Amino acid sequence: MASRKQIILPIAVLVGGIVLAGGFAAMKKPPAEKEEQVVHPLVEATELHLLPMSLDVNSYGVVKPKFHTQLVAQVSGQVVELSEQFVKGGFVTKGHILARIDPNDYEAALIDAEANLAQASSALEIERAQAQVAQAEWQRIKSDSNEAIPSELYLRKPQLAEKLTRYKAAQASVKRAKRNLERTYIKAPYDAIVESREISLGSVLNVGNSLGDLNSISVAEVRLPVADKDLKYLDDLGIGANVELKADLAGKPQTWRGTIVRSEGVIDERSRMTFLVAQVEQPYASKDQPLRFGTYINAQIKGAEIDHAVSIPQHLVRNGKVSVLNPDLTLSFKSVNIIRENNGLAIIDAGILEGERLIVSALEYPSEGMQLRIEEKNSVNTQLALKEE
Repeated sequence: MASRKQIILPIAVLVGGIVLAGGFAAMKKPPAEKEEQVVHPLVEATELHLLPMSLDVNSYGVVKPKFHTQLVAQVSGQVVELSEQFVKGGFVTKGHILARIDPNDYEAALIDAEANLAQASSALEIERAQAQVAQAEWQRIKSDSNEAIPSELYLRKPQLAEKLTRYKAAQASVKRAKRNLERTYIKAPYDAIVESREISLGSVLNVGNSLGDLNSISVAEVRLPVADKDLKYLDDLGIGANVELKADLAGKPQTWRGTIVRSEGVIDERSRMTFLVAQVEQPYASKDQPLRFGTYINAQIKGAEIDHAVSIPQHLVRNGKVSVLNPDLTLSFKSVNIIRENNGLAIIDAGILEGERLIVSALEYPSEGMQLRIEEKNSVNTQLALKEE
């Protein structure tokens, strides 16, 4: 049986520990209360600058010659000469003789026609002399004649008319023979590049046979499709606008300048596009940078000029408004006038002031007058070049 001392001692130690712990707890100072801080949303903002802007319209097309000619034989015969330049891809100048058809028969026909003309001319002169003699004879005997007016047959007028008609027919025969002889020369009608050749030396041609095809190198044309909604961004519907044409040449990007000269005036039934035609003068003038026919190009048509405008990402505009950061770091919604939306960009010409800061980061629950914090960024020019397909 435990003694009284064994029972009281543990109880006394426990009570003492409790008292000692309570004393230490009473001596401890309570922690200082911290003031609650309000953390405002952190945003990014970009300073806007209003600058002159051109509402350019992008398009595409294939380069083609303005003039294309299919050479056709106008006389028959055998090909006896061929120019070395008359090959596919060859360059020829205006008047260059591409081929020659055997001229012997046509030279003989010209000699025969000239001989007939000489005979007809001689006969006409004889008949005129005889008519003059008849007129003089009538003047001599008219006082003794009962007839006041001589007959036309007596004065040889019908005979003179017949000889004059034969003379004119002989002149026409000579002219025709000369023209046929000239047509034995196949000449280039303008400075051109040979697209194809259908004949060879010794080929026998009939009238109407194809000889080949030529493309004029004086002017190149490009048909540029433009959506109807984009025509409003072009002055005079694009007529007279400058065009920048771009394509790769030998693996390197190249640029050419052209001008819109006309509209085809109809809307394509399939694409529902209006086609504008751009021209480039002397496309093959540069040996290092020729604008070759058949090249697929991208085109940028110069559009209407805006004095003050800014281009921003389209997703930053909601319900015609944008979020701007005020100098006191509060948020404001500003209504803006969008003159064009294209390729993910919105062009604004009213509603934003020079130097205002556009909030470009997303806010979960934005509201007018909301206090914000800003993450400073370098001021950038938000004038962006429009990129269209």
